Amino acid sequence: MFKNREWTNIRKKTIIPILATLLILSIGLANTSIKVNGKPLYFTAASDRSTNKLTTATVLPYTTPSSKALPSLTRSLSSTIIIKIKAGNNNNLTKGHSFLLDTNLHHNPSKGKSTISSTFKNAVHNTARFDRKINIAFIKPSFTAAAYDNSFYVFYKLYQNTPAGKSVTTNLNLLTSKVSSQTTDSSSSALAMLYLSKNIRSLLPGSNTVILTDADVDGGNIFTTKNKSNKYDVLIIGHQEYVTQHEYDNLKQFVASGGTMIVLDGNIFYAEVKYDKNRGTITLVKGHSWAFNGRSAWKSVAERWKDETSQWVGSNYLCYRCGIIFDNDPFEYKQHEEQYITNQKDRILFNYNALIPKQLKLLSAAPPSSSSSTTAEQAEQAKHIIATYELSYQKGKVIVIGIYSDDIITNSKFDKYFYTLLLKYAPSF
Repeated sequence: MFKNREWTNIRKKTIIPILATLLILSIGLANTSIKVNGKPLYFTAASDRSTNKLTTATVLPYTTPSSKALPSLTRSLSSTIIIKIKAGNNNNLTKGHSFLLDTNLHHNPSKGKSTISSTFKNAVHNTARFDRKINIAFIKPSFTAAAYDNSFYVFYKLYQNTPAGKSVTTNLNLLTSKVSSQTTDSSSSALAMLYLSKNIRSLLPGSNTVILTDADVDGGNIFTTKNKSNKYDVLIIGHQEYVTQHEYDNLKQFVASGGTMIVLDGNIFYAEVKYDKNRGTITLVKGHSWAFNGRSAWKSVAERWKDETSQWVGSNYLCYRCGIIFDNDPFEYKQHEEQYITNQKDRILFNYNALIPKQLKLLSAAPPSSSSSTTAEQAEQAKHIIATYELSYQKGKVIVIGIYSDDIITNSKFDKYFYTLLLKYAPSF
């Protein structure tokens, strides 16, 4: 009896206070940012606005973003909650399927408050099937990477003041460049495609995702050997500024045969090159304001297939860092290289409300009541609409983002928008 009474007193005086103290400490720790080696173990609400608290159950050590490192899927979709829909009373939701929930706020400066962007609400209003089987091929711009590798642009700079009609016969070796995997893989488009492909494999585990190069498309490897039908459902291209005639024709045939081509970047199909498979080199043929026949070069057209590209792709290249301002910019994008709409059949999905310098001058110089200047400004704006759009071509479809997506490839809002586009326009099975 004495032992039982003694044990009771010990429990009241010692054990219970200890347990209470531990409980208080655990509550305090729950509201504290845990650190490992001086760095937070997870994002907190007080973190920088460019990051968000992880909404998944996984706890990962914090790593400082790097321009060379590829952020993980968790980082890129840190503001996206992937929710498993459970069986319930809602008959519109299918058991086992997932959808993306946008937790970001879109700040509208004109209204002075933050609201959830209706664009993203509309983009994800339907439950997406994450078990879809889609054959997707990313096309790395290997020819463009070679052209930029201390080659074509050295020539362009040397002879930029050459008058029209004058032939250049020196330094022509600069118009031929070696295609290498090292140069290709270090390009921004290749890194962006690697990033997206990994995320797509995670989001669509039933899909077949491969990464090809310009040489593969030039050789017809996007078609089956047996009947030359499309081998893939979706092709995703990036900064394909330099392509061969065969590559250009094959991409066009892919779309005409029922495929979907997604264009991530601006400045595509600007110049023609020829590809020497045995030597692994490309040589300029025509475009980028030059033409080359192997013996001499001279000034020529800027965009190689301008009219044809407008007909089946729906847009053309506008300019490089020319001071465009985007009035509708949820992705925090800064002007780089963009496509502008040139086909009346384009169906705009998202208009960035681009204001080019000429428009700004018209707006600032013209009196508010000047109808003629307003008409001129509207005409100029109509000629330079930068937007994400879709264009049907024969049996297939082209989806053009319109901006240089490589620059914002890890922006969570852009990632979600891209994935909803992919899920919406990829074939269903």
